[in-house]
Amino acid sequence: MSAANEEQQLLHAKLNMETSQIAWQELLRYFAGGLVIVVADELDLVDVAARFAIDDKAAVERWLNAGQLAKVSDAQAGIWLEADALLWTVVARPWVLVQEKKLA
Repeated sequence: MSAANEEQQLLHAKLNMETSQIAWQELLRYFAGGLVIVVADELDLVDVAARFAIDDKAAVERWLNAGQLAKVSDAQAGIWLEADALLWTVVARPWVLVQEKKLA
């Protein structure tokens, strides 16, 4: 295994361990600062965080253009607040990436 591959796997493992479900209410201060990004269900939250962490601008831009990443809207924030939503969350500084729980 190459050093780059090993580094990538370590980053992925680290981010995976830092991912947890957090109540939307706990994230409001980050939302107020414009730092919360919602990740579409079809994307892997940890993979997206890893791309942010390594500053993969091409991947992030592709997802933004496809509507798979977006800053959380006021309307969505209100819905989550009213529903007392739990969101999968991981930090890729300075961003807080969130994803709604996938229904199996």
